[in-house]
Amino acid sequence: MAAASSRDHNGEPRSLFSLMSRGKMLPWKLYWTFAFILFTTSRCFADDDHGMEEFLKREYSLSKPYQGVGSSGSSHWELMGDSMVTTEQVRLTPDMQSRQGAVWSRLPCHLEDWEMQVHFKIHGQGKKNLNGDGLAIWYTKERMQKGPVFGNMDNFTGLGVFVDTYPNEEKHIEAQKKRYTPRTQRIFPYILAMVGNGSISYDHERDGRPTELGGCNAMVRNLKHDTFLFIRYVRRRLTVMIDIDGQHEWRDCLDIPGVRLPQGYYFGATAITGDLSDNHDIISLKLYQLTVLRSQKEKEQEDEITIPSVDNMDLLRMGQNEEGMSGIAIFFTVLFTMLGSIFLIVIGLVVYSHWIESRRKRFY
Repeated sequence: MAAASSRDHNGEPRSLFSLMSRGKMLPWKLYWTFAFILFTTSRCFADDDHGMEEFLKREYSLSKPYQGVGSSGSSHWELMGDSMVTTEQVRLTPDMQSRQGAVWSRLPCHLEDWEMQVHFKIHGQGKKNLNGDGLAIWYTKERMQKGPVFGNMDNFTGLGVFVDTYPNEEKHIEAQKKRYTPRTQRIFPYILAMVGNGSISYDHERDGRPTELGGCNAMVRNLKHDTFLFIRYVRRRLTVMIDIDGQHEWRDCLDIPGVRLPQGYYFGATAITGDLSDNHDIISLKLYQLTVLRSQKEKEQEDEITIPSVDNMDLLRMGQNEEGMSGIAIFFTVLFTMLGSIFLIVIGLVVYSHWIESRRKRFY
């Protein structure tokens, strides 16, 4: 810091503390100002999420060489459906039609704050929009249940993060010869998150739009470099980031506060193919426990969560379901509003003139 250092006659730097040690005391006001800055800066770093410590929890993690996965009862992970283990990955589905597979943890997770780093790969022979359907990462009460939601059951209880590679809603709208507005159109592949309480259904025809917490486009197919998905749950806040550009940098996807997830649920990964297909591979699932300091007041205010939910979910849905107007629609809306206003003014003037005329006639 330029304000906290100077140089002596020999050109050597002199820090603030060296000046103080040599008896050249700075004014007390400047000293206390510097101390206050140090204190506030340290508090900021302490409150920053990036300052949290993380510890790899191997019992909830899946990585090479996948020892015993799918073949041993002692393994912490269990395969289902068409999934298979190779030396390089756990393949949830091959690039074949009408397949679904999964890998699920056998152990319920009782961590309060955690993050999951997913190393995955989606690739196949199909061209753009001629592939499907995608994969999902789960933290749910149920496990090992086949179903239509990326290979898992519908009406699930917990969290699902979906890597959707096929635009069902877009194809449906094209069939009806309708168009998206620029505000509502999504570019696929698309990553989104959903929280279910056991009674909320995933809308497959609309690609989960009605229950989407947030999302982002992610061009993840047939890439030569590694692709990663980052899911963090800390202090009831859900954050999803992606690293898909080969730059080893996380990019924001969604960040939602007020997400309430119970402890004791299971982690898993599933995938499904239909008339279109892809290879859906999991290279690793690494779960980290996060150490977050909480005050006694925070601990007392945090009630036990028994049912998954999201605060202000109605507001989130309202914002997502709001249809944006195109430029032409806005133009005609403004035009007709102006014409209507002019029409009402003219009618008002005519009525007023008739009223004035009738008043005058009464005096003759």
